[in-house]
Amino acid sequence: MPLSDLVAYDLDFQSESIEYRTPMKFGGRVVDGVDLVTVTCKAENRASKRAVGGGSMTMGVAWAWPSPAIESDQKLAAVLSLAKKIVENAATDVVSGHPLDICVELGERRAGLAEQVRQEFGLSESIPELAILMAASPLEAALFDAHGKACQTSSYQLLGKDHLPNDLGVYLGSDFQGLRLDSFVSAEPQAKMPLYHLVGALDPLVPSEVEKPVGDHLPEDLAAWIERDGLSHLKIKLSGDDLDWDVRRVLEVSKVADQSTRGAAAEWAFSLDFNERCQDEAYVLEMLDRVAGTDEKSLERVQYIEQPTHRDLQAHPENTMHRVAERLPVVIDESLLGLPSLMLAREQGYSGVALKACKGHAEALLMGAAAQHLGLYLCVQDLTCVGMSLLHSASLAAHIPTVAAIESNGRQYCPAGNDAWRERFPGMFDVQGGTVPTALLNGPGLGY
Repeated sequence: MPLSDLVAYDLDFQSESIEYRTPMKFGGRVVDGVDLVTVTCKAENRASKRAVGGGSMTMGVAWAWPSPAIESDQKLAAVLSLAKKIVENAATDVVSGHPLDICVELGERRAGLAEQVRQEFGLSESIPELAILMAASPLEAALFDAHGKACQTSSYQLLGKDHLPNDLGVYLGSDFQGLRLDSFVSAEPQAKMPLYHLVGALDPLVPSEVEKPVGDHLPEDLAAWIERDGLSHLKIKLSGDDLDWDVRRVLEVSKVADQSTRGAAAEWAFSLDFNERCQDEAYVLEMLDRVAGTDEKSLERVQYIEQPTHRDLQAHPENTMHRVAERLPVVIDESLLGLPSLMLAREQGYSGVALKACKGHAEALLMGAAAQHLGLYLCVQDLTCVGMSLLHSASLAAHIPTVAAIESNGRQYCPAGNDAWRERFPGMFDVQGGTVPTALLNGPGLGY
């Protein structure tokens, strides 16, 4: 057994509420704050080396559990309770080994813990799998971070057979037998990466659209953000049920880009996020046609499309994406819950997947490896992450070879959550030249 295996750990759970400076609208929902869960892991490995690791994640319940059947406050309370139970359970019944194996084993306990929470809260429906993954993600990050720090090595350099004896076949099935996880993960982070800036559905694009200035010295509109941060990558939230608005929004964002200092001749990259609001593939195709018919350049800037239709792929087999994928990469986000959903998405015509640290570090590594092996398109997105959670998301993106950019929209909506980390990681929270210096994330553990 590897000397780097974790054999003991103590865990601490903390949560805090953070208000947004401006509301964010996506998928027909408006969010004005978030709760942040942080787990601290004091660990010891088989070589008697000790270290303290940390993991943090925003509990984006509006995204992970959008059902209107239960009030938002009750859903948040249930998810926070589940996150705490997951940590307490892991601390009470310790599993030894590599953090990937620990997380896989702990994952088998989550359904039972979620059912306990459902009964305790008298919920009318079960906690969805996506919310369960999110609740467990701070613990997973803390375990991986402590594992690396105990070895005084990057966690991404502890994925070879000397530290992780199992091949991918153990986790993903016989089709992946003989493949090693470290073949799909870079030992060193990319030096710098472009940053996708979120254009929420309520976000003003130009100064004349600002109705209630925040007055906190941060940009109030997209044009100002582009100038201040030198942005080149924009993620545009769309309605999915208002074709005229969606077409107009893409064209207006493209116009703002044209009128910036960088100008129309510069390289611009857009992603389009429908948050599963489209009725079908035909809606997406018509929107693309109308954008191209008005301004071909605007469509050429689109790099990929995200989750156009309902997240439950199995319940909606009619929602295929073959025709959209012939024109642009189209990825699943909310649909990705593990290998079965990845394979089903592939059958239904999706080009690839969006990885998120909020679904768990183990899940992200395994799905990233599976997607690369299958030749799928890959991107990494955040969940309005701040502080440690943003650094984790960025380090994940920087170590997956085929990922071209990162997301960081916590700096837009809840910048106060970044304050404690700014001096240690200059440039990760205050962007210059449209990129972030991910080379900074090369320390032991997860890099922060």
